[in-house]
Amino acid sequence: MALRKYKPRTPGTRFRVGNLNVEVTTDEPEKSLLAPMSKTGGRNRKGKMTMRNRGGGHKRRYRVIDFKRDKDGIPAKVSTIEYDPNRSAYIALLVYADGEKRYMLAPKGVQVGDAIQSGKGAPPNVGNTLHLADIPLGASIYGIEMVPGRGAALVRSAGTSATLVGKEDKYVVVKLPSGEVRRIMANCRASIGTASNPDHNQQVLGKAGRKRWRGRRPRVRGVAMNPVDHPMGGGEGRASGGHPRSRTGIMAKGQKTRKVNKPSSKLIISRRKK
Repeated sequence: MALRKYKPRTPGTRFRVGNLNVEVTTDEPEKSLLAPMSKTGGRNRKGKMTMRNRGGGHKRRYRVIDFKRDKDGIPAKVSTIEYDPNRSAYIALLVYADGEKRYMLAPKGVQVGDAIQSGKGAPPNVGNTLHLADIPLGASIYGIEMVPGRGAALVRSAGTSATLVGKEDKYVVVKLPSGEVRRIMANCRASIGTASNPDHNQQVLGKAGRKRWRGRRPRVRGVAMNPVDHPMGGGEGRASGGHPRSRTGIMAKGQKTRKVNKPSSKLIISRRKK
């Protein structure tokens, strides 16, 4: 991973820290694995804005990712490492022995030509996908399923990994990047390693325009609004605005928002760090 601190030749590059993407091997995606993407601009089907601060942005195409990794017993080779505009981690193009091509979330350290396998009997090497019951204790994992066969739902962001810390009957105990320790069914799948692009969070966009290219419109602080627009608005001068809360009145500090009777709560051993 290589970052570049730009010289202040323009106001937009004065504070910019960019990603050189040295691991990426091509800028041409696999056409057979592309799908169209339409944008909503934060509007629902009636045209009403239901999500603020969205709109514009560069046109994208969706890369169809194999989150299930269910092509068992057939070896694959890594053909390319690619940038995906729809996620923070890189993706890798796999070419299987029978000729099929699929994208996977690329782990840190994977290179073109590496052999990748999945399913029963696959060795616990970086990039391979196994059932949690077959992964050795202490291993770093990413792309973890929560429901067997539904596909990876946890630990998919750039540079993240979880740790397999225990096995209990039909469950395994996993420590997630947030610090939460929870049980997950042992017949769920996960990939060995750490998600690629670990320095993604070190980038600095440098100017508001780069945020607009990503489809994000300006966000106005609540204390800068009028009382009719926000619970923290109004006041003479630069008033603090009272208790921190959202536009809809949900408290920002201390109020619990997780459902009390959420079924998965019984599988959590210890909550994430506050």
